[in-house]
Amino acid sequence: MQSFTEKAKKVIRENQDLFNVLEELDRTGAYRKASYKKRVNFTVDEELFNRFRSYCEKKGIKMSARIEECMRKQLEQA
Repeated sequence: MQSFTEKAKKVIRENQDLFNVLEELDRTGAYRKASYKKRVNFTVDEELFNRFRSYCEKKGIKMSARIEECMRKQLEQA
């Protein structure tokens, strides 16, 4: 059986973004969005990237939205 401290640490770990919002509220007196977009930088195969960009343009899809969807699916499968 988990102790109160262990449960509290687990809740904090699982909800770190919300605790960050509360810390910001305490510090500044104003709420900020709980979720921000993060700019990332990584390398991918150039030909694959060009094909993907072309596909997204033809379908009217935002590349970042499609990448986020793929990331979510991968995490659900894990």
